[in-house]
Amino acid sequence: MFINNPTPSLLPTFMHYRPLSLYVILCFCLTAMACKKTAVTAPTAGDPGMHPVLLLAEGEEADIQHRVNTDDTWKEVHFAILEKSNTFFRRPLLQRQMTGRRLLSVSRDCIHRVFYLAYAYRMTGEERFAKRAEEEMLAVAAFSDWNPSHFLDVAEMTLGMAIGYDWLYHYLPESSRKTIRYAIKTKGLDPSFDNSYNWFLGASHNWNQVCNAGMVFGALAVEGVYPDLARLVIDRAIETIPRPMTTYQPSGAYPEGYAYWGYGTTMNVLLIQALEEAYGTDYGLSETPGFLPTAEFMLHMVAPSSTSFNWGDCSPGGRLQPAMFWFAQQANAPSLLYMEKKFLEPSNDPKYDNDRLLPALMIWAKGIPLASVSPPDEKVWVGQGANPVALMRTAWNDPRAIYLGFKAGSPSVNHGHMDIGSFVMEADGVRWAADFGLQNYESLESKGIQVFGTAQDAQRWTIFRLNNYAHNTLTIDDALQRVDGYARIDRYSDAADFTYAISDISSVYDGHLASAVRGAAIIDQQYVLVQDEIRTLDKPTTIRWNMLTPAVVSLGEKGATLIEDGKTLQLQVIGPEGIQMKTWSTDPDTDYDAPNPGTTFVGFEYNMPPNSSETFRVVLVPESAAGAVAPFDKALADW
Repeated sequence: MFINNPTPSLLPTFMHYRPLSLYVILCFCLTAMACKKTAVTAPTAGDPGMHPVLLLAEGEEADIQHRVNTDDTWKEVHFAILEKSNTFFRRPLLQRQMTGRRLLSVSRDCIHRVFYLAYAYRMTGEERFAKRAEEEMLAVAAFSDWNPSHFLDVAEMTLGMAIGYDWLYHYLPESSRKTIRYAIKTKGLDPSFDNSYNWFLGASHNWNQVCNAGMVFGALAVEGVYPDLARLVIDRAIETIPRPMTTYQPSGAYPEGYAYWGYGTTMNVLLIQALEEAYGTDYGLSETPGFLPTAEFMLHMVAPSSTSFNWGDCSPGGRLQPAMFWFAQQANAPSLLYMEKKFLEPSNDPKYDNDRLLPALMIWAKGIPLASVSPPDEKVWVGQGANPVALMRTAWNDPRAIYLGFKAGSPSVNHGHMDIGSFVMEADGVRWAADFGLQNYESLESKGIQVFGTAQDAQRWTIFRLNNYAHNTLTIDDALQRVDGYARIDRYSDAADFTYAISDISSVYDGHLASAVRGAAIIDQQYVLVQDEIRTLDKPTTIRWNMLTPAVVSLGEKGATLIEDGKTLQLQVIGPEGIQMKTWSTDPDTDYDAPNPGTTFVGFEYNMPPNSSETFRVVLVPESAAGAVAPFDKALADW
């Protein structure tokens, strides 16, 4: 039988709220951050016995247990956590094993083990779970360091250790508490004040979110013993976390893509909830413009096949995102969870236990019955910002629906690729136009390749999967896109008979073209059109139109037939005489690029004369729409 943690609550829940310095409030007034007016009382920061304070207060296990007892989905997730916790007993204790320059896999394993085991103890009261978590934490505390030169490693290790210390505080003997909290201080918090490591404080991407979250968790866990240090860490986080949070503006598009949203945004939410639980306020962070609307971005980033629009350094798989439940609560919008509900279905083989933060789902799922989750009303979502995107579909509840994702932006964003103007397309359950996504960083760094860098001549752009040759966009005279270019979504429509988005992508071809404008559309909810209008400079110019596909391709005179999984797609090219239909191999010719089996590039080349203009239309027709294509000759200006 499952019971709540038998340790009695030391103080009422409101006594967990503790004051921060007046400095923080003044700072946020000066920076125009809206501060909540929640009263903060009960100065208990000096009381080392105030635990748990992170995410799940004493006694809140009862709500989780009620959902487990009354809903089969939550019962399945709950038992997945318990079963995974049991597997940790059969593994060696965590060891300081580096992978290249990173300790990150060990740090993430620390969260995975300690968070799960601590959850299992709090939900069952079985001391064996707490004992094993204690052994894991003592092993980590004995590491020489947590690899501060790659501070993500420190941040995640600190977060895992903080949860274990806080949630198991009343179980742990004082000797173990002392060892663990001293490790949190000396190997987690203290290095964050070393200027050799804390550059993340000035970053406007996921490093800031992850590292600040880890430090805040560590600070809150040990605040009772190290109150001055904790206050410095927390004040600093509230001052610096707005940097990456401003990148969600204006409407929620996360510049680093789907997978990094799952990383950076989830950690940002953990930070916000930790402040809310400890102090009764998040100091206005959740009110940052664009932050709450970002859940709409993630909802629309998942296609009918349950795979994501994986531009940038992101793998194509879609997966359960626990933080979406937090956003759905904030917005009181169950439809935000439409794709998450699908990921929770047993038929999707969700493998819940691969997510190290899965216990947070059991906390954030409060108050939203899955039965109330219905398909969203909107089928089109467009977001501007550093990496603007347009996300379009013909239906939510039809796995054969057409999905069209189209992006603008700039290669210069963190984890960006030379993919401006690129798109993905699905129909009949097949991803016809695909994106490779990332290559494992260590596989490249181990061979001396500098993965990160945004200069035009950065070694990053020699990586096969990252430049424009490998994306569903244009390549001009075999040249790279310009990293200093930027494109918006200039116009769009959500009309059912002609859903489209248009972007002037000329700036990424500066010096190679006079102009390039691309439009991507779903016509009559039956097929897709990609239209390019190009003007050349005073020189002959070679245009390459490219699309990555997993399909078997047969070329025709002005098109191609694509066959995949027993389905067929017709690719038709409408343009000037002289277009040469082509396929290109996706096999790289270096010893550091990853292989790409089962894929092909299909498209065409065309030689344009100097000072000329041409329009190229590529129509992608699923077999269900065969015969439905009507003549179309509208210029983009008339869309």
